[in-house]
Amino acid sequence: MDIYMPMGTTIRHNNLVSTIYGRILGLLEKREVYALQEVCDLVYWGTKNESNGFRLVDVTEIQSIDHFIEITINELEVVRPDFVLFKSNPFLSNKRQTKTAGQPDLIVEVWSESNLKLDRDFKMNLYATSNITEHWYIEQDSNEVICYTGKNRNNNQYLTDVLTTCAGLEFDLRYLAI
Repeated sequence: MDIYMPMGTTIRHNNLVSTIYGRILGLLEKREVYALQEVCDLVYWGTKNESNGFRLVDVTEIQSIDHFIEITINELEVVRPDFVLFKSNPFLSNKRQTKTAGQPDLIVEVWSESNLKLDRDFKMNLYATSNITEHWYIEQDSNEVICYTGKNRNNNQYLTDVLTTCAGLEFDLRYLAI
């Protein structure tokens, strides 16, 4: 059996991300959610070098969707979260479906020692620019899941329990707990 491991990841990282993705396959098949797993870029306004001058794209503010899909989305800066889920929030993708814009319902990052503090801080601040986006952070060598919605810190969750989003989606990752 072939094992695909993106650069900079470990088997535990891949197990966490692929299991989260796998738990929503039924919803994907019914087209109730749209999910990305480390294969598609999430675009944002601004640049990483601007302090607080960056933010996730609110697609409800876009005047010309055709122009945005054909040109603008391809010119924006990108991040590649480990897992992104759109359920209730609108999104747009470019024609090749390599880039997505919007404020996801859920973003999950699995951190490892190779993630620099500067990159972690940037991603946390970027995801917090959307008041409707729930974002979770899992240290690769821990069972703790640090949870936020926008800038607000939610109660931590643990891989030893069923993880639940604010919208009620559940992810049972208990067998991956260490």
